Amino acid sequence: MESNQTIIKIAMHVGSLIRKVVDEQGRNIKWLAEKLNCDRTNIYKIFNRENIDTNLLNRFCEILDHNFFLDLSNEIHLSPNPPQIVE
Repeated sequence: MESNQTIIKIAMHVGSLIRKVVDEQGRNIKWLAEKLNCDRTNIYKIFNRENIDTNLLNRFCEILDHNFFLDLSNEIHLSPNPPQIVE
């Protein structure tokens, strides 16, 4: 059976966005790792990711009280270069 799934590639680097919000809030990596119940090395790996699982992104939203999904949505709608659609 063939999949009709459409993927939208967004220019925004999600890991960098999360890092920016963490820095803006004055949080440190140890604090964030404790909130996510993981090692600090995992946080740095997430910061280097261009994409992230939506469940994990939702956890970041809750922990940092920031709507990353809105940021991504705004990137899709406001970008001068529309996102690339891959089928």
